[in-house]
Amino acid sequence: MKFVTCPSLGKRALSEFTYGGRYEQEPAQETVSEKEWADYVFYHNGAPKVQIEWWYHRPTGIWFLFERDTLTDRINKVDFARKGMTHEA
Repeated sequence: MKFVTCPSLGKRALSEFTYGGRYEQEPAQETVSEKEWADYVFYHNGAPKVQIEWWYHRPTGIWFLFERDTLTDRINKVDFARKGMTHEA
């Protein structure tokens, strides 16, 4: 079983969390072209990397941001999602 160490919950089973997608800034909708929007929605570099991801802790209803290495599947850092951040799954 894989475990995650949370800042407030301590060591928890990863199975308590639901993956919510990558955390990334959307293009500004007032100035974005159709091509830029299509690139944002459909084209992503699938090469292994360290990325920030949304994760939802189901028992508490808290959203977290995990820094995860997609090559090794290692979670390097866990932090609370901050007020004002939006989740687009």
